[in-house]
Amino acid sequence: MVFQKLRLRKGAMRLSRISIVLVGLVAISSPATAQEKKPLVTRDRVQLNLAGAEAVLEAAKKKAAALGLKCNIAVVDDGGHLLAFARMDGARPASAATALTKAVSAATFRQETGTLPAKGEPDVLLSLGIQNASGGKITTLKGGVPIVIDGQVVGAVGVGGGTGEQDAEVAKAGIQAILDELGTKK
Repeated sequence: MVFQKLRLRKGAMRLSRISIVLVGLVAISSPATAQEKKPLVTRDRVQLNLAGAEAVLEAAKKKAAALGLKCNIAVVDDGGHLLAFARMDGARPASAATALTKAVSAATFRQETGTLPAKGEPDVLLSLGIQNASGGKITTLKGGVPIVIDGQVVGAVGVGGGTGEQDAEVAKAGIQAILDELGTKK
């Protein structure tokens, strides 16, 4: 009899604890959640499309030709997915992968590619370690530049074929062309 009373008391205590927790959860979630409903999608987003990527590509090819360079040029969206690519006549085939990696790195890191740390003395071992750790999908080579429109990174350009500085110059010329056409200042 005593054991039955103890079991009943323990069961009642468990039920009361569970009910207190449930009441607390309902009290916490109901009014606040209804008032603070957050949007499920982002609607005001600028997005680079194929026509924009091709405009960047054409301007970059003109700049490369003006500098006497034979380049590989990749244009990616903000997630690093390829939108447009060109290998100029005579460009090294090996630079194709480099150009794409530069573009992906600039788009996903939301900054120009270059040695790390960005401000200061380059750390070659750190740069090589990042390349190896990423399976070659990230690079610290110069020549990857993000495309920023209305304060948003909408993509990036990666160029391979010249020096790092020349590659960045070609990429920036392509980006400037689309900004000029849109009437946007960089």
